[in-house]
Amino acid sequence: MDLASRYKGVVGFVFGNENSGSSEDSYVERLLDRISNGVLAEDRRTAIAELQSVVAESRAAQLAFGAMGFPVLMGVLKEERDDVEMVRGALETLVSALTPIDHAKGPTNEVQPALMNTDLLSRESESISLLLTLLSEEDFYVRYYTLQILTALLTNSPIRLQEAILSIPRGITRLMDMLMDREVIRNEALLLLTYLTREAEEIQKIVVFEGAFEKIFSIIKEEGGSEGGVVVQDCLELLNNLLRSSASNQVLLRETMGFDPLISILKLRGSTYSFTQQKTINLLSALETINLLMMGGSEADPQKDSNKITNKTVLVQKKLLDYLLILGVESQWAPIAVRCSALRSIGDLVAGNPKNLDALSSKVLGEEPQVEPALNSILRIILRTSSMQEFIAADHVFKNFCEKNSDGQAMLASTLIPQPNSMAHAPLEEDVNMSFGSMLLHGLALSESDGDLETCCRAASVLTHILKDNTQCKERVLRIELEAPMPSLAAPELLLHRIVRYLAVASSMKNKDGKPGYSYVQPIILKLLVTWLADYPSAVQCFLDSRPHLTYLLELVSNTSSTVCVRGLAAVLLGECVIYNKSSESGKDGFTIADAISQKIGLTAYFLKFDEMQKSFLFSSVKPAQSHKPLTRSTAASMAEIEDGEESDLSDQKNEDHPILTSIFDAQFVNFVKSLEVYIRENIVDVYSRPKSDVAVVPAEMEQKGGESDKDYIKRLKAFVEKQCSEIQKLLGRNATLAEDLARTGGSGNSQPELRVGSGSDRVQAETLRRDLQEASQRIEMLKAEKAKIESEASIYQNLAGKLESDLKSLSDAYNSLEQTNLHLEKEVKGLKSGGTSTSPDIESIKAEAREEAQKESEAELNDLLVCLGQEQSKVEKLSAKLSELGEDVDKLLEGIGDDMGLPEDDDEEEED
Repeated sequence: MDLASRYKGVVGFVFGNENSGSSEDSYVERLLDRISNGVLAEDRRTAIAELQSVVAESRAAQLAFGAMGFPVLMGVLKEERDDVEMVRGALETLVSALTPIDHAKGPTNEVQPALMNTDLLSRESESISLLLTLLSEEDFYVRYYTLQILTALLTNSPIRLQEAILSIPRGITRLMDMLMDREVIRNEALLLLTYLTREAEEIQKIVVFEGAFEKIFSIIKEEGGSEGGVVVQDCLELLNNLLRSSASNQVLLRETMGFDPLISILKLRGSTYSFTQQKTINLLSALETINLLMMGGSEADPQKDSNKITNKTVLVQKKLLDYLLILGVESQWAPIAVRCSALRSIGDLVAGNPKNLDALSSKVLGEEPQVEPALNSILRIILRTSSMQEFIAADHVFKNFCEKNSDGQAMLASTLIPQPNSMAHAPLEEDVNMSFGSMLLHGLALSESDGDLETCCRAASVLTHILKDNTQCKERVLRIELEAPMPSLAAPELLLHRIVRYLAVASSMKNKDGKPGYSYVQPIILKLLVTWLADYPSAVQCFLDSRPHLTYLLELVSNTSSTVCVRGLAAVLLGECVIYNKSSESGKDGFTIADAISQKIGLTAYFLKFDEMQKSFLFSSVKPAQSHKPLTRSTAASMAEIEDGEESDLSDQKNEDHPILTSIFDAQFVNFVKSLEVYIRENIVDVYSRPKSDVAVVPAEMEQKGGESDKDYIKRLKAFVEKQCSEIQKLLGRNATLAEDLARTGGSGNSQPELRVGSGSDRVQAETLRRDLQEASQRIEMLKAEKAKIESEASIYQNLAGKLESDLKSLSDAYNSLEQTNLHLEKEVKGLKSGGTSTSPDIESIKAEAREEAQKESEAELNDLLVCLGQEQSKVEKLSAKLSELGEDVDKLLEGIGDDMGLPEDDDEEEED
C-alpha cells in the first residue's frame, strides 16, 4: 500500500520549506513511530489516543497524518484485530482524520486536509475491503466507527466508493445487515445506504434483493410514521432512491408489500394541528414517493406508461385521494409546502385516468349538513389564498382535470349561471352555498366592486382550462351575460366583453401596495382570450362586435411599455381575428383586420412581435415537465420553510415577466402558441395574395340621374370605371409589395409559408442569388490561385533569406578571424620595433625549446623500440629452446642473421649522435 508516496507532493505544497519541520509534523511522526515500533502494548495504545486527539484538533496534524499515518493504522487494523482497544483507537483516529475542522476555517482556496485524506483512502480498494470486514466484529464501537468512516468516504468520493463496494463480495449484504443492528448503528447504516443508492443502479438492485422495502417500512413504523424523527426522513429518502428510476422496483413494491404502508404515513395522527418542521419534511418525503409512483419510472423505461396507469389505479383504490384532500384542502392549518405538494399530487393522480377523474368529481368534503364538492373547495383556495405557490398548485388540479376530459369540462361549464346582482358583488366569504360556476363567475366579476383584478385573473385561469379544446363549452360561456353594477343605468354585458374590459383596465391599475398593476394579470387574461377564440369563429365575431376592442388590441401590440409577452400574445389574438374570421360583413372581415394590422403596425413590425416573444424567457426556457429536485437532508429544511411562491427559486431569474407565469405558461400552451403563429403567418399572406371577395353592391354613381342624357350617362360611367380600374391597380400593386416584404422579412427563418407568395418575384430573386453565388465561387477560385502563388513566392524568398543569413554568418566569422590575426601580427610588429637586442635571446630560447622538444620525441621513440626489441628477444629465446628440444642446431640456424641487423643499429647510432 503506497499511500505515503502519493501524498508527499501535496503535503510538501501545503507545508512548504518553512513548515516542513513544524511541531505538528514531527509530533505526529513520533507518535506513529511509537505505534509501529513500540514494545509495550500500553505505550502504543497511549500513542494512538494522543494521535487521535491531535488529529481531531489540528489541520496541520491532519495533513501530516495523511502523509505518514495511513499505512501504520491500516496495519493495526489488519494484524491486531484481537486488541479491541487498539482497533477502536485506530478507527477513531481515522474518523478524526476524515472529519473537517470547522473552527479552523481558512481562505476558500486553502487545501482541505480532511478532503485530501478522504480522497487518498478511497483510492485503496484493499482498505475499503478491510473496513467492510470490520462490520462483522462484535464490538459496538468498532462497527460504529467503521460506518462513520465509510460515510465520510462516500460523502466526498461517492463514485469511487460505490465501485469499490460493488467489487467486494457481499459488501452490500454486510451493510444491509447493519439495518437490523442496534439503533445508533442502524441509523448510521441507513444514512450510508441513502448516499450509496442515489445514482448507482446496480447497488439499488442488490439493496432491493436484500429485502430493503420490508426493513424500511419496519423502521418507519417503529419510529412512529410521520411523527418520527430524522430517521423516518432517511428511510423515505432511501425508498425514493430505489423507486425513482426503476419501474421494476415499483412493480416489486406494489406486488409484495403493497402501497398501504406508504399511504399510512400520510394519515394524520394525534395532535392534528401540530406540524413540527420534521413532521413537515417527513410528509413532503412521503408525497415525493407518491409522485415517483405516479411517474411510473424513468423516461427510457419501456414499462413506464403501463406501470404509471396501474400505480394510479391502485393508489386511488387504497383511498389515497381522501388523504390527499385532507392534507391539501381540508387541513388549512397545515404548512403551505405540504398543502401545495398534496394539491400537485391530486392533479397528477387524476391526469389521464378516467376512473380517477370520476372519483375526484364525485368527492365531497366536510360534514353534514355543511358538505360541498371537493372541486368547489379547491376553487375557493384559488380565489382566496394569499400564497402564489398554493394558487399554482390548485390551478394544476383543474388543468389536469380538464385535460382531454370533455365530460368534466361540460359538467363544470353547466354550472356557470350568473347570480343576481345582489349576490354577484357579495364578499368571497359568502360563497359557501354557491355552485362551482356561480363561484367562478363571482370571482370574475368581483373586481368590479373592489378594484382588485387578482381574483379575476385567477378565475380566468380556471375558465381557460374549462374552455380548452371544447367548442360546446366555448359556445355555452359565450352566451353568458353579467349584470352591470347599476342595472338601471346600463344593459347586461357579455362575459367576453367584460374580460376584454378587464384586460384594458389591468394596464393602468395598481395593486394593494400602490405599485403598478400585477405583471401577470394581462398575460393570464390574454391566455384565456387566445384559448377562447382558437378555432371558434363565433367568439371572434363577438369580440369584433365592439369596435373599441380592435382599436385597443392594435394599441396593445404597439405599446412599448408592455412586456414582450403581452405584446406577443396580443399579436396572436389579433392574428386569430384574421384566421378564424368567417364574417363577410364590411369592417369585420379578415381582410379588414389584416389591412388594419398593415396600416397601424406594419406587417414586418407585427411579425417581429412573434419573434421577440419566442426569444423571451417564458417561451425559450419552457420544459416539457417540471422536474423537482430530490428531497435530501440538505434541501429538506429549505423546502419545508417556503411560505410563498414568490420566494421560490424562480424569483431570482432575470426576466421582466412575473415568476408565476413560468408555471401558468406550461409546455402545452407554449407549443400551441408556436403552431398558431405559423398558421397566422400563412393565412395573412394568403389574405394579401388573393383578391377581396366579391360584394354585390351597386354604387350610387352607376345609377342614371333624372334628366341626364344617355351620352352624359355613358361618359360618366366611363370615368367611374377608369377611376375604379386605377384604384384596383394601385391596390394590387400595394398587395404585391406587402407580400414580397413579408416573404423577405416577416418569417425571420421560423416558418416557410410566405415563400408561396409572388412566385415570379421569387424566381427573379432565386436567379439573382444563383448568379451572385456563381460569381462568388469564381472569385473564390481566383483568390485560391493567387494565394497559392503568393505562398510559393514566400517559400522561395524564405529559402533565399536563410542562405543569405548563412553567408552573412560565415563572412562575419571570417572577418572576426582576420581581425584577431591582424591584432596578433600588430603585437609582434610592435615587439620587433621595440629593439633589436631582445631578438637574439628570443631566437636562442626558441632553438633551445625546439631542441629539447626533439630530444623528448627521440627518447620516446627509442624507448618504444627497446620495448619492441625486448619482446622480440623473448620470442627468439623461446623459439631457440623449442628448437633445441626438437634436436635442431640453433647456432647453425642463426648464422648470417646478425649481418642483416647492421643497418638498424647504424641508424640507432646516428640517432644517438
